[in-house]
Amino acid sequence: MRVTPLADPARTEWSHRLAWLADEDGVPVGSAFLRYSAHTDDAHRAELELTVHPAHRRAGIGTTLLDAVLDTARADGVRVLRVVTGDEAPGPDFLAARGFRRVLALTFGRLDLRTADLAPVRALAEQAHPGYRLVDWAGTVPGELAETYAASRRAMDDMPMDDADHTPEVWDVARLHAVAKIVADRGEHLHTVAALAADGSIAGFSELVTGADGDGDAQHYGTAVLPAHRGHGLGAWMKAASVVRAAAHFPKLEGLLTDTAESNTAMRAINDRFGYAPTHRLLYFERSV
Repeated sequence: MRVTPLADPARTEWSHRLAWLADEDGVPVGSAFLRYSAHTDDAHRAELELTVHPAHRRAGIGTTLLDAVLDTARADGVRVLRVVTGDEAPGPDFLAARGFRRVLALTFGRLDLRTADLAPVRALAEQAHPGYRLVDWAGTVPGELAETYAASRRAMDDMPMDDADHTPEVWDVARLHAVAKIVADRGEHLHTVAALAADGSIAGFSELVTGADGDGDAQHYGTAVLPAHRGHGLGAWMKAASVVRAAAHFPKLEGLLTDTAESNTAMRAINDRFGYAPTHRLLYFERSV
């Protein structure tokens, strides 16, 4: 078996990755990818993807690839290595045996728009919330809301991450525009619903991304409310409005996808209330380098 390091040509201003390919007599049997963030706050952490062909497992290939990754990560000053895997074997067992510990579990769900009864969701979206009103936009945030929207991203700082190594992201207007451009450059549609407080500031937001043709399944990107405005039902209100708008603007949509930390009982309750059916779980593992 031979392990060959490769370079990723798709380096961006946000991140870059390294790659290793394992082969036996020229036949690929496994690979590893190590992604680095360009953000200073995340420079100590890297994310690993490691795959071995099922026919070649239990032959030391995964361990050899992991050793190569660890050597490079240490040399680059990485302190924490993160892996995301399904909860089926052999992923969790392989990682646990090599010093990784499970730090977070995400539950994924899907709302089938073809069969769901959206009447209760529409009713919730139309409810009045004294002191607040909803606004929405497609693509990048309008100029008059840009500063307050960037400030409202702090609502994600305390989202449940259990034991995962987590550094709150720093947002400014330039980053908002850059992320919206990335979505647009992929040919996808970013739609945001926000709750405005009486003073005109954004109290919370809910984001949804649909595919280029507006069909298939769309993905919820995040729903969050600033601490000072919690307890008023804004999260469910915004997400309901996002669901209703998506169904109206993209009639060919088949479903909506969401993912939530298992410990985030408030958002899981909203998903259950709307009729999202669990589809699968992903587990986050980390270890010190």
